[in-house]
Amino acid sequence: MPVQLLPASAAAFLPRASSVNVVLGSKVEPWLTQTLKRINRVKRPLNSVPQHQRCLTETLSSPNAIWTLASLMLPKFPEADMPEDPMESLFNHQLVHVEAYIVHVDMVLRNEVAYKLTTDSIDALVEYHKEIHCVDAKANTFDWSEKEQACKKLHEDFVQAINKFVFRTHVSALEGLEEEGAGELLCGRSEEVKNNLLSLMKPLVPPPPRVVDVVRQPPLLPSSPANMMWPQPTLPSSMPPVDPWRVLPSSPSVTSTSVDSSSTPVWANLGMNDMQLPSPTTPFGQPQSTAAFFFSSPQVTAPIPALPLPSMLAPCGVGMGMGMGMGMGSFGWDRYQEYATIM
Repeated sequence: MPVQLLPASAAAFLPRASSVNVVLGSKVEPWLTQTLKRINRVKRPLNSVPQHQRCLTETLSSPNAIWTLASLMLPKFPEADMPEDPMESLFNHQLVHVEAYIVHVDMVLRNEVAYKLTTDSIDALVEYHKEIHCVDAKANTFDWSEKEQACKKLHEDFVQAINKFVFRTHVSALEGLEEEGAGELLCGRSEEVKNNLLSLMKPLVPPPPRVVDVVRQPPLLPSSPANMMWPQPTLPSSMPPVDPWRVLPSSPSVTSTSVDSSSTPVWANLGMNDMQLPSPTTPFGQPQSTAAFFFSSPQVTAPIPALPLPSMLAPCGVGMGMGMGMGMGSFGWDRYQEYATIM
């Protein structure tokens, strides 16, 4: 990248130099020769490069060689003091002409011309930034403890930036040169200057919100003492103790007389009166746990009375032969209802 050559007078807070730094190439462009002949009242010889350099340097170093870079329409009052009537607001704006002078012309390395703002233009922009821009910026942001310091720093940064501002453009801008070295930018370059100046007026940015650390409670472990606060389920005191080594059958079966009494389940010898079960406090509903899907032990009921056989219901006086002669169907289950009625 070529080195950017700027004279010492282009630095911030320095006055205008008495002479402009002009660097020309080994060959002068025809448009530059025509421009210098147009603006000079006295005809001067322009047959060589040194003659062009001398003529251009003297013209741009004149005290009247002031260029108008752009024109800004700025308000005279802050937004809070602006009248509400739109007709009156038209007269509450001012037109600020941004003027500058040329400090450097380079037609060898970068083919550019550099402008620096005049003292009057810098003072006008600094006053607008302090009295209007900063006031509106403070009114449009919320209050915080260091708001005044932030606004003061915002203005100080603008003062530094506007004094360091140097506008660079192509050397073809010299086509707008007029008599005594004055001129104005052509081909839409004024809009570029306007955008660059407005970009220096930064908004007042409030500080970001502070991050608050949220203290989260660690999860409770099973061995934590906090878990002992919950009540543990207890068995009713009226239930008889059961040895833990006894294995309960998964599906109950009907016990017979041939089975040993030692293998009889514990609950088989208990009657309904011996067991004290708590009465339900709520009506029966759909069970909410999976415990209802497992088999439970059968309820102990009274033994079913044995039914009399048909042979025991035979009437007295019937002969043996008659009993022998009848088939099994006469005293079978098909006539059980008749004998039950006689009984």
